[in-house]
Amino acid sequence: MVSTESILAFAAMSLLVIAVPGPSVLFVIGRALAHGRRTALATALGNQVGTYLLVTAVAWGLGAVVESSVAVFTGVKLAGAAYLVYLGVQAFRHRKEMRVADMEAPAGDRRGDLRTVLDGIFVGVTNPKGFVFFAAVLPQFVNQSAGHVPLQMMVLGLVPVGIGLITDSLWGLGASAARSWFARSDRRMSMVGGAGGFAMIGLGVTVAVMGPAD
Repeated sequence: MVSTESILAFAAMSLLVIAVPGPSVLFVIGRALAHGRRTALATALGNQVGTYLLVTAVAWGLGAVVESSVAVFTGVKLAGAAYLVYLGVQAFRHRKEMRVADMEAPAGDRRGDLRTVLDGIFVGVTNPKGFVFFAAVLPQFVNQSAGHVPLQMMVLGLVPVGIGLITDSLWGLGASAARSWFARSDRRMSMVGGAGGFAMIGLGVTVAVMGPAD
């Protein structure tokens, strides 16, 4: 249904866009610095699930509505920005509670992992740049004459999601490795947690002032 040429061409374009660190990368790095490797990887997974929900929305026509409506675009943008700021404030508030012994969550802390994934999904699905990118670029790689256009879009959408999951995870692992170095001192751990919180707050402010053409 979707040609190999279209998949490869879309993969190349997606890689060019994803290679430049954007909101999802900064969010994962901020979470890695504030909470560690486990949270970073769960965040990366949730973020890409949210991204694929954007692909689904675009495939079935909702992306065009968001892109064309200033009110809807602004609402989505501000919701995501506000949540990023909230997460950043929480990380900063609890920075002094970080200890070397708390580097990783307990293996059985599934509720915490689920909450982290949900956080990532919310941030990913409210990323306005994702709506605009998929709405503008994805249809160009669809074979209209082959039919099943929404399904073609959803298949193609797996490409950037897969690339994003790999790159976001690598960024998260790198940031958490640097955090591990700081873990030799509880004071430095507190500083890193605060830095991660500030990074998420700054990202939220950036998203809030971002326009559709950014």
